[in-house]
Amino acid sequence: MHLSLVMPCYNEAANVEAMHDAVAAAFEGCGFAYEMVFVDDGSGDGTFAKLKALRENSPQSITVVRFSRNFGKESAIYAGLRHARGEYVTLIDADLQQPPALALEMARFLDDNDEFDCVAAFQAQRSEGKATVFLKNCFYKLMNRITEIEFVQGASDFRTMRRSMAQAILSLGEHNRFSKGIFSWVGFRTHYIPYKAGERHAGSTKFGTRKLFKLAFDGIVSFTTMPLRLAAFAGVFSALAALVYMLVVIVQKLGWGIDVPGYATLVVVILFLGGLQLLGMGVLGEYLAKTYVESKRRPIYLAREVLEGKLAEEGKEE
Repeated sequence: MHLSLVMPCYNEAANVEAMHDAVAAAFEGCGFAYEMVFVDDGSGDGTFAKLKALRENSPQSITVVRFSRNFGKESAIYAGLRHARGEYVTLIDADLQQPPALALEMARFLDDNDEFDCVAAFQAQRSEGKATVFLKNCFYKLMNRITEIEFVQGASDFRTMRRSMAQAILSLGEHNRFSKGIFSWVGFRTHYIPYKAGERHAGSTKFGTRKLFKLAFDGIVSFTTMPLRLAAFAGVFSALAALVYMLVVIVQKLGWGIDVPGYATLVVVILFLGGLQLLGMGVLGEYLAKTYVESKRRPIYLAREVLEGKLAEEGKEE
């Protein structure tokens, strides 16, 4: 099999049929075997029923992985990579914002360029609000400053990779996953191409502002210890500032007889130092929490049901 298209789905019942038809139209006459791997991430809107019907009635090879509950897109990506059988693997959303025709171009590019292991799409022009675009740009700049890996601004999960890169990603069994960082960390050569995201076929985005902030924070904690260092630097700075201030107060009292500042100053200093301590404890606690979760060695996801595609079944028979 030449290509596997991995599509995480969460409450995409109104989109999966249109996505299937768009893929079939884009890959018609492509000249190689391909499969669709849908991962139902604990949907509650009938997504699995639609996927099951597609698998039974479509001439294309469709594999459906159904989670026991919602584990998140990062887990769905991991599950899709595990069940993909193609020489190339494409990660693409099921809402038609990312054109399947471009996935075919990515595969063609890898066929013609052996020196590259992956083709990734990035949005040259974003359609979100100015505030969202500004915050995302700040995040990429921050990550490039505080980590040792490169984050390409605007790069998405929409990409096509060789089997060797997919296997490298699967070898990273961490529970707290941040795919954008993992893609860069594994270090395979990636070619970036611009694309314009389309409108969702139906429904609304599952990534609101709150989830985006959580994802950004998880990325920072997963790929750098800089917050811990900043907490340590803040502690050293506060200690030095306190020492300097103590010397100033002593000199003022002994040299000029100035009274030691009173209640208001003490309250401000105590609140400031207490805030720094709580901040440091919070940062440390976040890292400890991640370590605690990883130490349990729980699976990244649990599949309630796996319906293998026609090509996968044929491979077993052979």
